[in-house]
Amino acid sequence: MRTSTLGHSPVRVTELAFGAAPLGNLFSAVSDDEASAALEAAWDVGIRYVDTAPHYGLGLSERRVGAALRDRPRDSYTVSSKVGRLLEPAPGGTGDDLANGFAVPATQRRVWDFSADGMRRSIDDSLKRLGLDRIDVVYLHDPDEHAAQALDEAYPALERLRGEGVVGAIGAGMNQSALLTRFVRDTDVDVVLLAGRYTLLDQDGLAELLPEAQRRGTGVVVGGAFNSGLLADPRPGATFDYAQAPDDLLQRALRMKAVCERHGVPLRAAALRFPFGHPAVSGVVVGMRSADEVRDAAAMIGSMIPDGLWDDLRGEGLLPESVPVPKAESPCA
Repeated sequence: MRTSTLGHSPVRVTELAFGAAPLGNLFSAVSDDEASAALEAAWDVGIRYVDTAPHYGLGLSERRVGAALRDRPRDSYTVSSKVGRLLEPAPGGTGDDLANGFAVPATQRRVWDFSADGMRRSIDDSLKRLGLDRIDVVYLHDPDEHAAQALDEAYPALERLRGEGVVGAIGAGMNQSALLTRFVRDTDVDVVLLAGRYTLLDQDGLAELLPEAQRRGTGVVVGGAFNSGLLADPRPGATFDYAQAPDDLLQRALRMKAVCERHGVPLRAAALRFPFGHPAVSGVVVGMRSADEVRDAAAMIGSMIPDGLWDDLRGEGLLPESVPVPKAESPCA
C-alpha cells in the first residue's frame, strides 16, 4: 500500500488509515476479539496508520489499539491520537455513554481543555492507555468552540512538544474547513484531518483549505469519505453526517451509484479514491469495526477507476467541472 509523508514532518502514513472510533463501541458494542481481528486484518492488508482518540469510547479505542500494536516493531506503524478532551473519573456514574455516541459505561466524563497543561496531560494519559512510547501524530480535536485557546495556548504547546521529539507531527481535526484553513495559514501544523468536507457529495474543503494546504506543503488526511454512510450504501434511511440523509442528497447518491455501476465500479470505491484527485491529500481514514470491513475498504481503495466514470459524473451534473479527480492508474493495493 502506498505511503506518503505528512507535510514537512518525518511521519509517513499509508494512504488508507484505520479509523478506530468504532473500536470505542461507536453506536454499538464491538467485542475485544472482534476489535483484535479487525486490527489484525488491517495489518495483513498493509495498513500501517491507525487513528484513535480519548473521546472514542472514553479511552476504550486507545486501549484496544495499543494492545493490538504493542508487539509490532515500533517503527513499522504510525499512530495518531487527539487532544482537547480530558477524561475525568465520574464517581457514581451510571448508565452508558450513548448520549455521546458510544456504547460503554459512563464511568468517566469528558472535560474540554485546550490549555498548555491540558495538552501535556492529555498526551501523557493517551500514552498510558496506548502503552506506547510515543504518539506519532497529535491532532487538536474539534476545537470549534475553543478557537482562541486552541490557537493561543494549545497549538504553541504542541509545537514545543514536537520540538522536544515527544510527538512527530501536529495538526488539527475537524468537521469544518474554515478553522482548519486558519490553522494552515497562521501556524506551522504538519497536517489537518478534514472530516466529511471533501467527498463526492461535499467539496467544501476545495474552496480554500486544500489550495492553501498545497501552497504551504501541509498534509491533508480526509475522514468521512462516506459521509457517515450515505456513500457506502445509499438507500432510504441512510445517514449523512450522522443524521438521516435528506431526500435530495439520497437521490444524488443513488444517481452516482448508477453511474458507477455502468462502469462496473462500486460507489464505495469511487468515494474512497475521489479525494486523491487533489495533490494535497495524503490519506483517507475509514472507520472500521470488523475484519470484513477492513478487507472491503482495502479492496475498494485499491480499485482502478476509469477516467470515463469521472467524466460521466461531471456530464450528469453530479460533480462540478472544477473539481480535480484521480487519473486512471494501476491498482494500488
